[in-house]
Amino acid sequence: MGKPLFYEIIEKPATSCIVTICSLIWFVIQKKSIGYSQVGLSYETAIEGHYWRMITSAFSHISVLHLVFNMSALWSLGVVEQLGHLGLGTGYYLRYTLVLVVFSGVLVIGIYHLLIDRFKIDYFKRVTAVGYSCVVFGWMTILSVKQPSSKLDLFGLLSLPISFAPFESLIFTSIIVPQASFLGHLSGILVGYAISWGLIGGMNNYWALTILGWIVVVFVFSLKKSGAYDFGFLEIESLTDASLPSVRFVGNGRTLQASAVPLSGVEVV
Repeated sequence: MGKPLFYEIIEKPATSCIVTICSLIWFVIQKKSIGYSQVGLSYETAIEGHYWRMITSAFSHISVLHLVFNMSALWSLGVVEQLGHLGLGTGYYLRYTLVLVVFSGVLVIGIYHLLIDRFKIDYFKRVTAVGYSCVVFGWMTILSVKQPSSKLDLFGLLSLPISFAPFESLIFTSIIVPQASFLGHLSGILVGYAISWGLIGGMNNYWALTILGWIVVVFVFSLKKSGAYDFGFLEIESLTDASLPSVRFVGNGRTLQASAVPLSGVEVV
């Protein structure tokens, strides 16, 4: 017999918070009848500067089945928080969840760009990804390397050896759910291997907080720039020299200027 739920919540605080956040976001999406196109990430929205979608797409689920599948798998993977003796634990879990969210989103857009630009497959311009699956597949992969003897429990009914779970789940979801994002899941697996093999390492609390700070800044500015949300206290002004963005905070009259190098034709704000 397993432990009572209360004790599992205490032992998996970060996992419990993420499951709660995703569930609350799903409830709001259902309550306000929000569609996947309003919160999801696609190549077209990314090149239009909707960088905030990299975060909203990860934590949003449209169907209850999608939510339950991802959260059930995530809850099982929360065992990472209990493996502090292996160098994992809650701190590790939080830091590399941040890495998985950002890097898997960037990687999938990079793959879309390659397919569109090099292979001229315009279909991927409009593919919209939504859901926490990239992160789930990333943690499956990390756990399969760090703790290959673990099991992945789904819905309390199905138990898979974690060493094969990433690719078993990739094939399973592609067959059972045809609209599932194969490339999105694959991106999570690739980033998971990069983390577990030490290719993305050195993520201490300082760097995690620094990255989180930049995520908040980019999130807010891209929301404002794309017109998705109007922050009344913030104005973005155009200058003659587009490489020097000016940000004015209404109310105190201060203006902040900084030099920037545009990347691939994207206006840096």
